[in-house]
Amino acid sequence: MLKAKVNNKFDFVLDGNEKELDIIEVKSGIFHIIKDSKSYNAEVLKTNKEEKSFVIRVNGNKYTIQLKDKYDELLEKLGLSNASSAKVKEVKAPMPGLVVDVRVKVGEEVKKGDALVVLQAMKMENILKCPTDASIKKIHIKKDDTIEKNQLLISFN
Repeated sequence: MLKAKVNNKFDFVLDGNEKELDIIEVKSGIFHIIKDSKSYNAEVLKTNKEEKSFVIRVNGNKYTIQLKDKYDELLEKLGLSNASSAKVKEVKAPMPGLVVDVRVKVGEEVKKGDALVVLQAMKMENILKCPTDASIKKIHIKKDDTIEKNQLLISFN
């Protein structure tokens, strides 16, 4: 099952029982679709796989589509869906270990996915990455520190 919200207004549930569509990819990102004897030209303008969102143009009209699968629905029911959209203010240790390297400095601007800290746990090195675009406010650890699970490592502005 897949839920689609179009332009933040219309909700559709796609459960596999929809009427057949005749879809041909004319060239990369451009499609010709026939549904109920009607012809549509569709072009994918923007794709964000991480957020499961797309901007498409169908017969000249632009649509923003947000998709949710059963796992997204479960996270929402558990109250965890806002975790990724909320402003992240800190990074905590996901496990106990040894700080092998701190790859950022106070005041540095970092982007989502940038390496922050290298943590050694159970003889493996783990790179902790930045969860959001931010500025480093304070670094609470240093190289060779032994840390505990959930210990505060870095604070963001």
